Amino acid sequence: MNSLLTFVFFLLLAGAAVARPLPDVIAGVRGSIVGVGTYEPSRRPPVKILGTGFAVSDGRHVVTNRHVLPKSINGGRKEKLAIFSGRGKETKVHLISVLEVDAEHDLALLGLKDGKKLPALRLAGNKYFREGTPVAFTGFPIGMVLGLYPVTHRGIISAVTPVVIPAMSSRRLTPKMIKRMRNPYKVYQLDATAYPGNSGSPLYDASNGKVIGVINSVLVKSTKESALKDPSGITYAIPVRYVRQLLKRAKRIN
Repeated sequence: MNSLLTFVFFLLLAGAAVARPLPDVIAGVRGSIVGVGTYEPSRRPPVKILGTGFAVSDGRHVVTNRHVLPKSINGGRKEKLAIFSGRGKETKVHLISVLEVDAEHDLALLGLKDGKKLPALRLAGNKYFREGTPVAFTGFPIGMVLGLYPVTHRGIISAVTPVVIPAMSSRRLTPKMIKRMRNPYKVYQLDATAYPGNSGSPLYDASNGKVIGVINSVLVKSTKESALKDPSGITYAIPVRYVRQLLKRAKRIN
């Protein structure tokens, strides 16, 4: 009997290591993806999506990019910060508050005010993933233009690269670049195409759905590609270790 239990145990361990088909991974991730933006009852349409986010921790918290959040809210017209869950006609509006911000890594942690829970995504560890790792990300690439239907792109990690590189000329240096050069960190460069509304999308391991980063082009392009006259179409992601740091500061360990 003991040998049978041991055999079953090893079978379970082996099964846990087997990669899942990407359609199954996407199906498991999709319910955690939300649009991030504002809700204004008198506006037509009342929903305005500015980017993407994903549920973490206890399902009452959402991670996105800080730059996705609007610079101002029109309180006179009863505009509110909100996230949008569900798909198509089943879209639900959840009012939110900003709980924590990491300006250096362009991350923000949001809290749902209605007490509802969303299925939270699992976070990978702090170790950097290797170049060539198959990845995917799901979000809203062009906001509400296609309706609230999350879209998935896939690719690989093409490089683990510094967020900022020395400028070819001191005249190209900006205060923002100098500050980041003092405290550099690495980001993922991807062989996959993201669009403006993808900001805040989870980058996840295509074999199991664990989040390994957060899609971000704005922060990275403003430093890494500052020497280019025209920004490239390269997609970048902030590693998940900085999401973990954000959750730790907010005492929402995942």
